[in-house]
This record gives sequence, structure tokens and C-alpha cells, in this order.
Amino acid sequence: MAGDLVYFVIPTADAEKAKAFYADLFGWEFTEGNVPGGLNIEGPTPPGGMFEGGEGGSPSVYFSVDEIDAGVAKVRELGGEASEPEKIASGAMSHCRDDQGNEFNLWAPKPDSGE
Repeated sequence: MAGDLVYFVIPTADAEKAKAFYADLFGWEFTEGNVPGGLNIEGPTPPGGMFEGGEGGSPSVYFSVDEIDAGVAKVRELGGEASEPEKIASGAMSHCRDDQGNEFNLWAPKPDSGE
């Protein structure tokens, strides 16, 4: 449904160390992700991922929209910033910032994914 929190990503400098921390803290299990350095986090709702390749920081959140181009246009209309949509395996996404500087992402499923 549009506006639902559908995914989160935790950035990490050391994936093995982060995996151990979150496995001990929450009991999370991990599988290989779709991108180099990426891991799927198994168990939480909404689902999540971890990405190695930079400094640690705040998790990124992804909100669902029905159609990515319309979502990007609306963010911009409301005074926010939105990157051009990027196609990914599960649909399309855009990195955004609201009119007060808060970062978030929009995600739209592939039309045939049934999500």
C-alpha cells in the first residue's frame, strides 16, 4: 500500500562485525544480497538489508508508492528533492529528501510482481 514502510538498509563498514552484532541482539540471520557487499536480513518486518562499503550511519528507509514517476513528481512538487528513478530487480526506486532535509527513499514494485 502506498506510504507503507517496506524496506530498510543498515550501512556498515564491516559486514562480518555488524552481522555478529545484530545476530546476537535480535537473532537475525543473513543471506547474500543482490549487489556486491549486500546482505538480506532474514526475519524482521518489514524486510531489511545490510550494505558494506562505507562508514556506518543511520539506516535508510524505503516507502512504497504505486508508481515511481508520480511519486518523484509529488516529492518535487512539495518542495523536496528526488533523484531520477533507478530500476532495480524488484521494481524502481528514488533517493529523496523532504522539504526539511530528511532523507528517505521511494520504491515501486514491478507492475507484475503482485506486491
